[in-house]
Amino acid sequence: MYVPIAATTKATILDDVKNGMTVAEAAAKHGVSDKTIYNWLRAQVDNTGTSNAEIAKLRRENQELKEIIGLLALQKKRSEKNTHHS
Repeated sequence: MYVPIAATTKATILDDVKNGMTVAEAAAKHGVSDKTIYNWLRAQVDNTGTSNAEIAKLRRENQELKEIIGLLALQKKRSEKNTHHS
C-alpha cells in the first residue's frame, strides 16, 4: 500500500543522508524503503550536475579519509616522540 510522505519528512530524510547518515539508516529511522530514498536522491541534481546521492557518498568518503589522516598523524607524532626519548 502506498502512503504519501509529507514534504517536510522527505526533506528531513534527505538532510539526514546529506549530512552523513547512510540511506539504510535513514530508511530504518523514518520507515521508508531505501529504494524510495535513492530515487529521491537521483531526482535531485545541483547546479554542477552532481546528484545528492553522489555528494552524500563523497562526504562520507571525505570523512573517512579525514579520520585515516588523523590516525596516521597521531601515529607519526607518537613515533617521533618515542624516537626523541630513546
